[in-house]
Amino acid sequence: MTNNTEALKSMSLTAHFLELRKRIVLILLGLICCTIALSPFTNTLFEYFSKPLMQALPQGAQLLSVSVIAPVLGPLKILLFCAFCLSLPFTVYQIWMFLSPALFKKEKKFVIPLVISSLLMFASGVAYCYFVVFGFLFTFIASFSPDAINFAPDIDSYLSFVLHMFIAFGATFEVPVAVTLLASMNVVSLEKLKKFRRYLIVVAFAIAAVLTPPDIASQLLLALPIIILYEVGIVIATIFCRRKESLPKEDLA
Repeated sequence: MTNNTEALKSMSLTAHFLELRKRIVLILLGLICCTIALSPFTNTLFEYFSKPLMQALPQGAQLLSVSVIAPVLGPLKILLFCAFCLSLPFTVYQIWMFLSPALFKKEKKFVIPLVISSLLMFASGVAYCYFVVFGFLFTFIASFSPDAINFAPDIDSYLSFVLHMFIAFGATFEVPVAVTLLASMNVVSLEKLKKFRRYLIVVAFAIAAVLTPPDIASQLLLALPIIILYEVGIVIATIFCRRKESLPKEDLA
């Protein structure tokens, strides 16, 4: 505890800014390296991203390009998103290296599993969106499309929709982490979190209505995981709080 405080005092404001600049540069270099490494697979990534929709389209149908630069910007968006996801562990590590000198030993033990679980839950949300939601959603939309309508979405609008859904589902899958964090830091008591269950259904469907297309299928596919993951968060928070209470007082200091 004393060593951390002395280390922080010994660093001037300029040294903090220099350290911050160093970490930002390393994060950008990591993103650039991942982008370069994935660039030969741009077309493969584009095909993989468009696969859920292409499977729902009629045989021989193709995506449209309304904008002149959409065939370039579309695959570029996917490339940058994949590079960001690939470099995310390195990015989190650099943030950790910048913040860790200000943390005490017991705080470090808490932050490391929190960060790892956050990354895993975000990845789980993206995977759930791709393999479950998209497979059902695009087939559902295509089945309701009249014969007079040629269901062939524009590349730019489709990819913007896909990335929006990935971020939405990845963020909502952080619910257990958020619940555990609120309870463990005593921001909200465990009893209040349990009482919030009665309002959770309304909140979950309100979030789903904002983040997903205006159809009941996609809203259900987002609202139900929020409700389930909230209950998972309550269970984890209960176990964590009980374990925290059982620790000797000197370990909590």
